[in-house]
Amino acid sequence: MTSLINFLNDLLWGSVLVYLLVGVGIYFTIRLGFIQFRHFGHMFKVLKNSRKHDKAGISSFQALCTSLAARVGTGNMAGVAVALTVGGPGAIFWMWLIAMLGMATAFAESTLAQLYKTRDEDGNYRGGPAYYMEKGLGMRWMGVLFSVFLIIAFGLVFNAVQANSITQAMHVAFGFDPLYVGIALVIISAVIIFGGLRTIARTAELIVPVMALAYLGVAIYIMLANIEQLPDVLMLILRSAFGLQEAAAGGLGYAIAQAMINGIKRGLFSNEAGMGSAPNAAASATPYPPHPASQGYVQMLGVFMDTVVICSATVAIILMSGEYVPHSEVTGIELTQRALTAQVGDWGGIFVAIAIFFFAFTSIIANYSYAETNLIFLEHNHKAGLNVFRVIVLGMVMFGALSTLPTVWAMADVSMGLMAIVNLIAIILLSGTVIKLAKDYNKQLSAGKVPTFDSKEYPELHAQLEEGIWDQSKKD
Repeated sequence: MTSLINFLNDLLWGSVLVYLLVGVGIYFTIRLGFIQFRHFGHMFKVLKNSRKHDKAGISSFQALCTSLAARVGTGNMAGVAVALTVGGPGAIFWMWLIAMLGMATAFAESTLAQLYKTRDEDGNYRGGPAYYMEKGLGMRWMGVLFSVFLIIAFGLVFNAVQANSITQAMHVAFGFDPLYVGIALVIISAVIIFGGLRTIARTAELIVPVMALAYLGVAIYIMLANIEQLPDVLMLILRSAFGLQEAAAGGLGYAIAQAMINGIKRGLFSNEAGMGSAPNAAASATPYPPHPASQGYVQMLGVFMDTVVICSATVAIILMSGEYVPHSEVTGIELTQRALTAQVGDWGGIFVAIAIFFFAFTSIIANYSYAETNLIFLEHNHKAGLNVFRVIVLGMVMFGALSTLPTVWAMADVSMGLMAIVNLIAIILLSGTVIKLAKDYNKQLSAGKVPTFDSKEYPELHAQLEEGIWDQSKKD
């Protein structure tokens, strides 16, 4: 089984996904006129009005926090450490690059998710890649395929990964038995998961901003305390990214390949741009401005905050600590804990354990919410079978708490890769719609208006959308 997982991993990440992710990121960056750079400040303006919502949807801020809850977790702490150990410091450069390109991809997929959202049987907004595959492309079979991959990846495998990191962190910091940590995690997760989508969104809204700011505060303190090291750390990352560190040893090509593959792989696992996960949260929001593209801007900001800001904080902590040893057996969350302890003392390891608990816990409940939306898609917007699925998800949390890291990471990489391929194909096929929506939004913005989408102005789209969601926006 392990050899099969490794074979699929090598096939997906050794060629197919590396080129596809970079290619799609470049494509949308160019087609959208470098939107992530030109409109960088506008992302924050949209965020200022992100607390508004109605009875059918959560607020844009809650959608951002939910997507950040899923993004900010093991990828930011354990994943960055893995990328450094296996791919070298150069992996971080490629992680940054894939994030900057991925911001345009995130704009595309989240804008489409907003456009093609529907209401479930309780009147709540639901949507995501499966929905735009069915409605925008007329390919329900493709949506079903995506939903199955997402449910396996986010409902099951990724939650095992998050639980694995929590139990490791708690064991290293406090010596807690993984069995008891797993049981406690299952109980707390069950309370939130059985509360439904709005409970998950409210929990994420409370926890994510506090923990992110606390983690960044510690990282900034460490950078300021070691400010003289900063130029050397940046040069190390750049030299390693292009193999200059290894050129003298004759390992140039291999070193660059390892840095690229590990940086892109961990970058995607962390920021999820193009994977098709965050659009499930984006579709649940009531956007302001009332236009699908406004959620595109919000989720672009999510990618930036996750990888360029929070992952970089972990990089600074590790590379300035003196604990980093290439290809060491000490990796994952243990390396991050050791690095912080070396910088601030014994409480550093405890702080990371607490941070990873909250980050990974919110990832578990956000991941579940994505899987729930796709299960509802499979059941034609009905909620039959949800409680059985919730029990299975909690079982995977327990499995992850007691399993080993390499196998779980490998399973996560395969399921994530298959999911990303299906989604990337779909957003390329729907790229014309993305460009149309971006132009409509920016035309209104340039005219000094609050961008508002009315589907009746686009007859070719109007027929594909659920009645009453967008055609009444002008009346509100």
